[in-house]
Amino acid sequence: QQQSSSMPILTIHNQQISWTLLLVVGYLFYLLLGAMVFQLLEKQAETHFRDQFQLEKLKFLQNYTCLDKQALEQFVQVLLEAWEKGVNPEGNSTNPSNWDFSNSFFFAGTVVTTIGYGNLSPSTVAGQIFCVFYALFGVPLNLAFLNQLGKGLNAHLITLERWVQKPGRAQVVQTLAVAIFLTTGTLLFLVFPPLVFSYVEGWSYGEGFYFTFITLSTIGFGDYVVGTNPNKHYIPVYRSLTAIWIVFGLAWLALVFNVGADLMEKFLQIKWHKPDLSLAEGTTTKLEDEPEQPRIHIPS
Repeated sequence: QQQSSSMPILTIHNQQISWTLLLVVGYLFYLLLGAMVFQLLEKQAETHFRDQFQLEKLKFLQNYTCLDKQALEQFVQVLLEAWEKGVNPEGNSTNPSNWDFSNSFFFAGTVVTTIGYGNLSPSTVAGQIFCVFYALFGVPLNLAFLNQLGKGLNAHLITLERWVQKPGRAQVVQTLAVAIFLTTGTLLFLVFPPLVFSYVEGWSYGEGFYFTFITLSTIGFGDYVVGTNPNKHYIPVYRSLTAIWIVFGLAWLALVFNVGADLMEKFLQIKWHKPDLSLAEGTTTKLEDEPEQPRIHIPS
């Protein structure tokens, strides 16, 4: 009896190990596939840009013979250091500050949401130490806030299902509610914002959409960041409004990602292995058929 009851546990454990191994192999394969595709698409363009930059430096030295190569390289280094400190080399000293309240609010949002564009960071020791502790408490707070916001969105989705639900149409209503949720969120957070960014920043729609998704997914490369062009005049609350849009967009996209991950996991588990419940059911039946052991009551 003891040996037969342990068989379903061993079977479930073996299936869990095989599923974990499959997930690890699939994950590594996906990373290798991405590496090969990115190398194929980007390496040749990088070589072209590098050669073009070297050619431009040679032309610059030929036009300004008073400079030598070492002086030019030192100036390029100065430009790189300025960019790393958040100073845009374009324009002049009248460029707006990166640390006014609106920009600082935007930066605080990129810290707690772990987007981290990388185009701006604290340069003082005090600012760096504060950033560490600010993120230490801010990241969990942000996760709790997004989790609560996601629960609120999910609750409204369930309420919508119950409101329009009719007998015999539960599956249709559920599909319709999910479709409305996905369509509304896609329009509000992924389709319309690139139009605004294209108009304000001068990007193409494709660049605006790329920035939108890279931001809301918290990847945050930093190659495109709003409100950084010194040649444009932005309204003071532009970046603050963008930060608020990011927070609600994060909650929506995180919920979509969670649903997608659950569906993918269930699909792969069903496809690759089906739990053998017959042994477990048989064991349960045998246990239920056994006579109940008498209980001993100890008087107090």
